Amino acid sequence: MAITDYLFGRRLATYEEGEQRVGVWAGIPMLGLDALGSAAYGPEAALTLLIPLGPAGVGYIGPISTLIITLLLVVYFSYRQTIAAYPHGGGSYTVARENLGETAGLFAAAALMLDYVLVVAVGVSAGVGALVSALPSFQPYTLALCLLILAMITAVNLRGTRESGVAFLAPTYLFIASLLAVLAIGVVKAWLAGGRPAAVEVPPSPLPAESAAGLWILMRAFASGCTAMTGVEAVSNGVGAFREPAVPHARRTLTAIIAVLAVMLAGIAYLCRAYGIAATEPGRAGYQSIISQLVAAVVGRGAFYYVTIGSVLAVLALSANTGFADFPRLCRVVAQDGYLPAGFAHRGRRLVYSQGILVLAALSAGLLIVFDGITDNLIPLFAVGAFLAFTLSQAGMVAHWRRVGGGHAGRSAAINAAGASCTAVTLAVVLVSKFVEGAWVMVLLVPGLLLLFRGVRAHYQAVGREVATAEPLDAAGLEPPLVLLPIRGWSAVTRKAMRFALKISPEIYALHIAGDEQAMAALEDGWETLVRAPTRAEHLPAPKLIVVYSPYRRLYGPLKEVVSDLARAHPGRDIAVIVPEMVGTRWYHYVLHNQTAALIKAYLRLSGFRRVVVINVPWYLAG
Repeated sequence: MAITDYLFGRRLATYEEGEQRVGVWAGIPMLGLDALGSAAYGPEAALTLLIPLGPAGVGYIGPISTLIITLLLVVYFSYRQTIAAYPHGGGSYTVARENLGETAGLFAAAALMLDYVLVVAVGVSAGVGALVSALPSFQPYTLALCLLILAMITAVNLRGTRESGVAFLAPTYLFIASLLAVLAIGVVKAWLAGGRPAAVEVPPSPLPAESAAGLWILMRAFASGCTAMTGVEAVSNGVGAFREPAVPHARRTLTAIIAVLAVMLAGIAYLCRAYGIAATEPGRAGYQSIISQLVAAVVGRGAFYYVTIGSVLAVLALSANTGFADFPRLCRVVAQDGYLPAGFAHRGRRLVYSQGILVLAALSAGLLIVFDGITDNLIPLFAVGAFLAFTLSQAGMVAHWRRVGGGHAGRSAAINAAGASCTAVTLAVVLVSKFVEGAWVMVLLVPGLLLLFRGVRAHYQAVGREVATAEPLDAAGLEPPLVLLPIRGWSAVTRKAMRFALKISPEIYALHIAGDEQAMAALEDGWETLVRAPTRAEHLPAPKLIVVYSPYRRLYGPLKEVVSDLARAHPGRDIAVIVPEMVGTRWYHYVLHNQTAALIKAYLRLSGFRRVVVINVPWYLAG
């Protein structure tokens, strides 16, 4: 079995695609990890902005979370309709492009692509943040751990859609069960204690207040907390990943994800206020994540603490899988419309869009490196893309219902209009409150990607116009090409290439670029016996030998000069350059033999010779 089969699984045939589709139980870890995992860093992102308020800041997490949960439910009902209206995948790009036009669709695609890159980077960094909260000795290795986890998730996704969902199933449900259990225990303790339970391990005291609560700081906290809503659109983008009937499976999956997320957000907000849990400064000594403080306060730092924090770490790190599930699918749709390179639309060995997976991994790794793997450094960039995509998708659905009409079209359009209005207002809040902190980067990147899309499309259209023709084949004035055969010396490889050259043209030039005068003389002396005499015996024109002495061992300059001379001497003729090449059949062949033939082919193709055709004659090494 090849090593690639061990790493990525056996190659799958196209007809096996149906076997790779998933149901609700596997769909939740495959498409819901981002949304579920955001419960661990969304409230923390909001509380981090409330640090300057001191102990009073904790009191605002309840109203902020209530507003976020309300917005979450509005978006949920909107996306349920999107799933039904677009059973083959109702991503924001598809919905916006079909209903609002090309520009709106491309804006949605750009926003979502950037959001998925951030989903991966934030998920991995938040997971490592949970780890260093439990094991502070790992804090110096934050970035290395981020890159290691990213590499593991990439490898799992290259194995296929179904395998990624199954692989993440156990940690997902362990996370849901353990965190909900902690929240349930904490809520019961709080109720029994009249809302002020005693903490098993007292959380760090909030820092002294530096300012009073104002609209600006509350807006910023709300904007950061809205990161808890990222990933909600993943199910509507990935309807095609579900087995039939796809729409009911997708809707049930979305319902389960939203219900669990809403309960988690409400429980975390309530217990943070009950136990007086405030955020600590990210990236500094003594940092403790909100989840770590909450679990320790409710159940202490025993075995259950480490099981829960371990599951949080796993799900936060694996929440990047939502980006890996949807980014390649989005790239595939955009590429099919001609706005991205065609390679993004090709499925790899495991029926996944491998190029999109690898590009996503590279971009996410770059973000992690630039921001040192610290979640709080990435948060200001987050949510802009998600809420722009939300708004365009829901506005597109309003236009969709108006166009298709029907008995329930009015009610459906009203639901989507409410979703579009809420997400548009939230987007404005996020942009205003986070602009200076980093949202300006997204404001530049989204139009930049739009220009890139249009550039790719313009190129493909230009190529299409260039190669399109309705003219019939021109069979007049055909003549064999001139053949130029670069050779090192006489060998079985040269002999094979020469035989092929004699089959396609009567006019052959063998080019030997010599750096050794003795080798040059030996080839010239033997040419009569080895080449001319055999061809005359068969009544064929004898190939001409061109010898160029290159004392400084230059290869490409003399080759270009000879090709240019032949092109000038024969202005109407094509020139076929036959390149003999030894092809390795063992891995070590590529180490032991240089790749001059490959370089010659690349050089000729990049030199701008319009009438030169490069032909490869391989010689396969035996062992």
